[in-house]
Amino acid sequence: MLQRILVIDDSKSMHALLQARLHHEPVELHFALDGQTGLAMALRLQPDLILLDIDMPEIDGFEVCRRLKSDVRTLTIPVIFLAGDTTTEQKIKGLELGATDYVTKPFDAAELRARIRATLRTKYLMDLLSQRALLDGLTGLWNRVYFDSRLSSELVHIRSVNQPLSCLMVDLDHFRQLNERYGHHFGDQVLRETARILLQTCPPGDIVCRYGGEEFAVLVLGTTAEQATELAERIRDAIQQNTWTHGELPVEVTCSIGVADLQRVPPPGVVELADEAMFEAKRAGRNRVVIAKRFDFAKGAA
Repeated sequence: MLQRILVIDDSKSMHALLQARLHHEPVELHFALDGQTGLAMALRLQPDLILLDIDMPEIDGFEVCRRLKSDVRTLTIPVIFLAGDTTTEQKIKGLELGATDYVTKPFDAAELRARIRATLRTKYLMDLLSQRALLDGLTGLWNRVYFDSRLSSELVHIRSVNQPLSCLMVDLDHFRQLNERYGHHFGDQVLRETARILLQTCPPGDIVCRYGGEEFAVLVLGTTAEQATELAERIRDAIQQNTWTHGELPVEVTCSIGVADLQRVPPPGVVELADEAMFEAKRAGRNRVVIAKRFDFAKGAA
């Protein structure tokens, strides 16, 4: 997979030069002619590296770098400054703002490629370590830390585009009894198989996580609770219909699912409301889907 580089420079000739110099590198180049456009593209593209000119009109490179490093969504993107004659003070300023490196114009092509390769290699390794820290070791799904972080970022996004978002809380029924009767090794197998069913049933864009213990959470993007309930029913049915055995002995495994969306509760309470709906499904007899009651904004309660 190609790594993505965003070039923010007000010179079209510099864009053309970088395109020529990096033509044989395994990278995908994107270009912005001013700082404001570059900031917007950085948010949208989430590049692996930004090559940033210092001397630009309206917003200079230092200010662009400051804004990139003050936004959690772009904080970890490495920045290499493209600069003409710079003083030691300017270099220190850029590094203190969070830049990774400097390349002085006119640059040596071999040196530029070497610095870019080194930075991209470090970014790849850091991303790999970060991703592993956000994965659940047993199921391979995203973990609670990733879920909470992704929910926060999605809440910011949907407010700006006015799109729905739903949450499913999926809890395996009588899981403690399964562990006690058949052993923790079997319980682990059930958790791993449930994760596989969730990934197989949910559309690729949904965020599937192990929330904790025998509870799983799914963020269903761009979907109301009514629409998400159809997915929840497919998940419930797939878990019930799956072939579960301990040795040659058939075992029944079911789940209870709560569904809520942001139309039913002000953010960020969508998880809490979905959790409440899931417990209502438990109280109603388990192996069922319950959609959360609509939130009354005037009274502040359902």
